[in-house]
Amino acid sequence: MKKLVIYNHGKDSSPWGDKTLVFAEIAKRHGYTVESPDYRHQPNPDERVKQLLAMNLSDYDEIVLMGSSMGAYVATVAAEIIKPSGLFLLAPAFYLPGYLRTEFNPPADHTLVIHGWQDIIVPPEHSWRFCQKHHICLKMLNSDHRLISELPVLAEEFDRFLAGLIPG
Repeated sequence: MKKLVIYNHGKDSSPWGDKTLVFAEIAKRHGYTVESPDYRHQPNPDERVKQLLAMNLSDYDEIVLMGSSMGAYVATVAAEIIKPSGLFLLAPAFYLPGYLRTEFNPPADHTLVIHGWQDIIVPPEHSWRFCQKHHICLKMLNSDHRLISELPVLAEEFDRFLAGLIPG
């Protein structure tokens, strides 16, 4: 079975930053190939969704979408079409001005949202609102928007997340 994790980076991030490299190592241990599309040329989140949906994913039996900030928005919107087996979201940029979507329909049965209490970019209550509406687990960490100070915790959470997925 061919398995893929797609990491969607945030607005001012790069495709293979510190978080991506840590997550990629964990994903590979679980038998996943890892892709991280380069969105740096595209500031519009909804155009990033189109870029993600243009990827040929037909070779994969299982797909996990993950993203940070704008990348979490991209992953969540694209998930409605891709129908991943998991959705792992960090400080998702939900309910912000300039973003086309304000209503979401996350299809993944296995979804986790992690947000930092000190986030001044995306208010933590936006994640609370999303998780409350869709009955999704929300983990709050003592960190800022990037969550980089909690990278070991994020790594543990992602490892448990992938271990908990039901194959196929």
